[in-house]
Amino acid sequence: MREANDAFFAVDLFCGGGGLTQGLKDAGFVVVAGVELDPVAADTYHANHPSAHLFASDIRDISGEELLASSPEGRIDLIAACPPCQGFSSLTSKYRRDDARNELIFEFVRLVKEVRPRMIMMENVPGLANGRGKAFFEEALRKFRNLGYRLDFRICDVADYGVPQHRKRLVLLGALHANLKVAMPIFGADGKMKPYRTVRDTISGMPRPVVFDSRKSVGGPVNLMWNVVRRISAINVERLKALPCGADRRALPENLRPPCHKTNNKGFVNVYGRMRWDEPSPTITGGCTTLSKGRFGHPEQNRTISVLEAALLQTFPPSYIFQTPSIDAVCKIIGNALPPLFAKIMALQCMNLLRAS
Repeated sequence: MREANDAFFAVDLFCGGGGLTQGLKDAGFVVVAGVELDPVAADTYHANHPSAHLFASDIRDISGEELLASSPEGRIDLIAACPPCQGFSSLTSKYRRDDARNELIFEFVRLVKEVRPRMIMMENVPGLANGRGKAFFEEALRKFRNLGYRLDFRICDVADYGVPQHRKRLVLLGALHANLKVAMPIFGADGKMKPYRTVRDTISGMPRPVVFDSRKSVGGPVNLMWNVVRRISAINVERLKALPCGADRRALPENLRPPCHKTNNKGFVNVYGRMRWDEPSPTITGGCTTLSKGRFGHPEQNRTISVLEAALLQTFPPSYIFQTPSIDAVCKIIGNALPPLFAKIMALQCMNLLRAS
């Protein structure tokens, strides 16, 4: 059995702004490298995880040899990856069978083959396993099994693991010639588990945010830790005034409904609404500070949640640095991230097995 203080080394592929890396580190891994093509996300990653070697380039140009060279002991114990999921998401209408992003899961497979870590971890949208991406997923599973990995996967709601947000994600864990299981839920609303962590638990008592103004000095929002909101129109203020806590667009009077929603309570209704204080939030997306893109209204105040509040609902640490002056970019980074707390819980499954072996 390994000592608890032994170092175990991890790599984060498609690392974005570093939510998964934060979870890996919180679980005790030494993250030696991250790979991220988007330069804005890469800046945020580096600002928070400066000790990791950042490959700010296309993953197709990265070799397993380079990843191994980033480790002080020349080995990688875990490769974790969140391949781009837009091609498999049920929320996109731009899906095409030949979308180049769909093939990036096989870059994960390639690097696992070249590095041969003892553990692998992957997160993605549920549609990778049971929807548009099923053929890609099954082919990846076949390749991993041929390399000797024993696999377990599950579609999880991150709220069931203590994140104050409902968010369905596919999690895959694998170990080389050993059994490794996805963590089981421990939170719920049935009274038999720990009670869900809620919006109230997370953002009540927060200081009021300031209105974002892109004309202010560069770096201003960063200095405010991004406790800012977008300026919203007068009609959206009136809509919020008309909505009780937890309501969605169906509660709006006819004169305040957007034209596309007049006399229509069908279709996607979870927009132009307020969050509920005593439940987990809806899924935090890149539109998390835009009223028309989700139920992102503050439970009481006539505004949306702030960027910082969105990050807290994603379980980023309050001190996390989002190194960009662009509100669109920071919302994208936050919305695309794997919640660090959820990542930590799954990474602990790997860590516990590594320490026991």
